Amino acid sequence: MKAVSTTISPAFNMMSWLALVGGVVVYLIGLWRSDMELNEKGYYFAVMLLGLFASVSLQKTVRDRMEDIPTSHMYYISCVAAFAISVILLAIGLWNAELLPSEKGFYAIAFFLCLFGAISVQKNVRDNQAASENIIQKSVTEHPIVDEE
Repeated sequence: MKAVSTTISPAFNMMSWLALVGGVVVYLIGLWRSDMELNEKGYYFAVMLLGLFASVSLQKTVRDRMEDIPTSHMYYISCVAAFAISVILLAIGLWNAELLPSEKGFYAIAFFLCLFGAISVQKNVRDNQAASENIIQKSVTEHPIVDEE
């Protein structure tokens, strides 16, 4: 298993959560307040969910490969495809939407903020987990439990 840096600054962790939650909330408020038909709102909502899931899954798969954790090539390709499809679907939807250019930019920026936040939060969760496991493993090796019978 390759060593990966596990130091996480609290500021980066907080900003990652802020990017994720802020991006999702702003995107959803934009959908809520828009004059789009309900089916259009559903389309953009589904694209956001696909993008969030695909970005987290892709980041996890890439990280697994970096740490020599076996992952199937087919799953990796599926993650890349789902991520690309979500971005393409958003681009096609916004290109064909009857929205002002500023509204199109708003949805694009909020969408990519969501993706960045999701990837960063997943990375931080993984790093925190690795740090916790290293602390526990280090504690056990430095202070082994000895049965004195």
